[in-house]
Amino acid sequence: MKVGIIGSGGREHAICESLKKSIKIKEIFCFPGNAGTEKIATNINLDIDNFEKLKNFILENNIELIIIGPEKPLVDGLSDYLKKFNVKVFGPNKIASQLEGSKIFTKELCKKFNIPTAKFGIFKNRDNAKKYLTDVNFPTVIKADNLASGKGVYICNNKNEAYVAIDEIFNGKFGKAEKLLIEEFLIGEEMSFFTIHDGKVFKNFETAQDHKRVLEGDKGKNTGGMGAYSPSRLINAELEKKIINKIIKPTLKGLSDLGTQYQGFLYAGLMIVENEPYLIEYNVRMGDPECQTILPKLKTDLLDIFLACCNERLNEISIEWSNKKSLCIVLCSKGYPEKIKKNVKLNNLNKIKLDYLENIYHAGTKSENNEIYAVGGRVLNFVSLSDNFVDARKSVINKISELNWPGGFYRKDIGFKVINE
Repeated sequence: MKVGIIGSGGREHAICESLKKSIKIKEIFCFPGNAGTEKIATNINLDIDNFEKLKNFILENNIELIIIGPEKPLVDGLSDYLKKFNVKVFGPNKIASQLEGSKIFTKELCKKFNIPTAKFGIFKNRDNAKKYLTDVNFPTVIKADNLASGKGVYICNNKNEAYVAIDEIFNGKFGKAEKLLIEEFLIGEEMSFFTIHDGKVFKNFETAQDHKRVLEGDKGKNTGGMGAYSPSRLINAELEKKIINKIIKPTLKGLSDLGTQYQGFLYAGLMIVENEPYLIEYNVRMGDPECQTILPKLKTDLLDIFLACCNERLNEISIEWSNKKSLCIVLCSKGYPEKIKKNVKLNNLNKIKLDYLENIYHAGTKSENNEIYAVGGRVLNFVSLSDNFVDARKSVINKISELNWPGGFYRKDIGFKVINE
């Protein structure tokens, strides 16, 4: 079977590595892929925003299944477009993808179906948004409505910081902004909760704890994610039941009322407050770096899971996991999440030896003349499985040290809450 993966990040490399284990797969294509996927798949340098060219290549090369990794092509409707040409696609349609494409869409869904979430206000201009600040308690959270690669969220400690956030959003820092959200700051602990859907039924797909802030101790600016561990230390049977009944099922009911079903990964970003879940936001794909953290634990053939979802037969699949602990640390280019230096050579990468419990997933990398270069903010994902998180983190840090890359930095405290509890 020929399979195609849309995307170029660490998430897509992890999906590619997991699919490569399937004996049913003959060839994998990555659009456009990175220096990591190049070693195990065929990278195709096509503009993934050009749906027609993408479709033509898929049909001409008889690619039988497409997995859409990142959010933008999902929000733009790539899944719907390819299905018109009888291409089998794993990933939600354009309407369902509004769960991530518009934070306001999700908030209004929460309000209508009593899904627990932070109190919020929606604003179409900066003047009204700034007036609203006189009535809020600080800290408060301000969010761009549109896609912002995980960076369009501000936690503001005072009115001046909030003014800056409002101005930056309406000035187009994250693309054209017609609206923004101001919402209550919830005091609790975040958790990533994943489910996988075939349009009729869904199954849980592990949990993880992401670390969004750029600096150790969860300080500094928000990022796309500096590291993660799995499973989350917060998950328990009672909490899981609440998440399913109070958040996931009402969301699916809301989509059903809009005339659509959900097929693909659904990632609920939650705040857990005294064992009660509150929805912060949805993502309509696997998280990054959570995907890199979770997939090494998967024992079931990932291709079988994807095909079961596409064929509405997920109920026939049993998803099995290793009981190992998994921890991922993201190596970033200096300056991230702001301005970075690109095309910096990664020496020593090919010299690092990995055992069967260790992985390095590429994100912002490219290969040129047998050399590998950093071209993005988040460059490499180092992952280790172990019987405990302490040993997993030690293993990861040892591997990063072997790379000895002066152009990068990383958080050494990933998993500090579960390790120190």
